Amino acid sequence: MFSRFGYFARETTISLRRNLLMTIAGILTVAVSLALFGGILLLSRWVDHGTQQIKGGVRLEIFMTVNASDAQIGDIDAALRADPQVKDFRFLDKEAAYEEFQRIFRKDPDLVKNVDADALPTSFRVVPVEAEFTEKIQKRFEPLAGVDDVATPDEALQGLLSATDTAKYIFFTLSAILLLSSLFLIVNTIRLATFARRREIEVMKLVGASNMFVRIPFMAEGVVQGLIGAGLAVGVVALLKVGFDRWFDDPDGFFRQFYVTSADATWIALILLGFGVLIGLIGSLIGLYRFLRV
Repeated sequence: MFSRFGYFARETTISLRRNLLMTIAGILTVAVSLALFGGILLLSRWVDHGTQQIKGGVRLEIFMTVNASDAQIGDIDAALRADPQVKDFRFLDKEAAYEEFQRIFRKDPDLVKNVDADALPTSFRVVPVEAEFTEKIQKRFEPLAGVDDVATPDEALQGLLSATDTAKYIFFTLSAILLLSSLFLIVNTIRLATFARRREIEVMKLVGASNMFVRIPFMAEGVVQGLIGAGLAVGVVALLKVGFDRWFDDPDGFFRQFYVTSADATWIALILLGFGVLIGLIGSLIGLYRFLRV
């Protein structure tokens, strides 16, 4: 048993060294394609967590017109107090709106300097009793006098989700193309290895070696290439996870509720390793088919 394992390990190592450039090219292509795939999976989880957090604490923002009268503001206040679907609300006067504006745009002092409190509208931040009531409350309050707009979390997230979906399609397409390229490189590497050792293979089969016995070192070669490439991709995903934690670590920023857990990163890493093994195995089987038909 151990002698067979030693033989398979030795033959796999020899085969990998013999076609070193092709092996490196295959590994790097697998790594890049799976890194793209893993990165977009990580981005998807980051966005999913953030949208769940925001929608879990769902609220509407009722923006009054800049010149809304005290009577109009009072009417909205009274309507919110009387609405059974409204759990809580908070009124932001012009000074509170200006403080919020200064906090959000604190990194752009020129913009803050050129805007004063009178230029900003008052608003009501509304928390519905249930998230399902959001659209109904929006429709009731939008037509009222003095109301300029009623913004909901879905509207605020729409641009982000649209951009994320576009990125997903682009990166999934690129990843698929590169995966096919890596499969092609592994197939060619295995074919070169079998061609270089065709006489040895013929002798082995003449003395009774089974097709599976001959195949195992070549299959192991493909799996090793896939695993090493996947391992490099896992390293990239780990760095991206750390990057996400640092880049968006702003307690006052819009993305403060977006995050990726260690469990997410581990799950994605396992998927990438599985894909690496699968690509290597499929590539080796395709490469062997021509030379070792059952």
